Amino acid sequence: MKKSVIIAVALMCVASLFAAPKKKAKAAGDGKIKIGIINNPPSESGYRAANVKDMENVFSAAKGYDVKTYYSMNNDEQLNAFSQFVTDGVDYILLSPADMAGWSSAFKKAQKSGVKVFLFDRLADVKDNLYEAAVVSDMPKEGESAVAWLKAQKLKEYKVIHLQGHMGSAAQIGRTGALDKEFAAGTMKKVVQQTADWSADNAKKIVESVINQKEDFNVIYAENDDMAKGAVAALDEAGITHGVNGKVIIMGFDTNKWALRELLAGRWNYDGQCSPFQAAVIENMIKSGKVPSKIIYNDEKGFDAKTIKQSDIDTYGLGD
Repeated sequence: MKKSVIIAVALMCVASLFAAPKKKAKAAGDGKIKIGIINNPPSESGYRAANVKDMENVFSAAKGYDVKTYYSMNNDEQLNAFSQFVTDGVDYILLSPADMAGWSSAFKKAQKSGVKVFLFDRLADVKDNLYEAAVVSDMPKEGESAVAWLKAQKLKEYKVIHLQGHMGSAAQIGRTGALDKEFAAGTMKKVVQQTADWSADNAKKIVESVINQKEDFNVIYAENDDMAKGAVAALDEAGITHGVNGKVIIMGFDTNKWALRELLAGRWNYDGQCSPFQAAVIENMIKSGKVPSKIIYNDEKGFDAKTIKQSDIDTYGLGD
């Protein structure tokens, strides 16, 4: 009897050696959700500073996240960071791509490695089965709304300086599209169409060059507030009036508070909203495991200098 008991115990010990190992419980402090965030640098614009701050506030260590961040306006650098985050074994990558193109291979690698990808602010040119969801602005609609507003001004002629953002980005492509259609149709004249890469200084130089060449223009369509600011600085130095009742219509995007104040004062004419607040929507999907739709668009509007109120600035303005 004793012998049989000993044999049974021995067999149980051997079986335990080959049994599937139990998952090791995570130690305290080791149970955080690992997230890699790839974005443009906050210095890019007031919009981007608000966007970065929103991400930092929502995905914080205090809320149970282990977050790594990488900032660049260079697509190749972003791709390298994306690959490194996959290698590091993050659970999620949150991406605002500098350019729309070139991401398919990286997304496939992430999917194969079990890393879930959320897009924010901008779309990437990839199949939608390669990412969880995208929380973005409807950039083409932003452009269409702005151009519709411009056409409603019923100018005798439209001579446009078009200041573009970072070429190839979703914001640049979307905000350019509707205006390009007007140029192609001959309803508006393209005085110059050039990227200022979101920079006020670059925009100022472009407008100065147009002024120095004595080109006639009556509209500046800038694809963000900072470029509109640089353009206005060039006009002011040249003594060219702008805004409500001025010679030149000024249009921007992003609705920074300082830009909306320019509208309220009548120095600018139009500003298109681009909401930077996507982090909470993504967090809700991560926590709930539920994705309501593949693409979730921010609810946005445009503001006219003739109708804007201080309450609009208080409610929709970004920054100080």
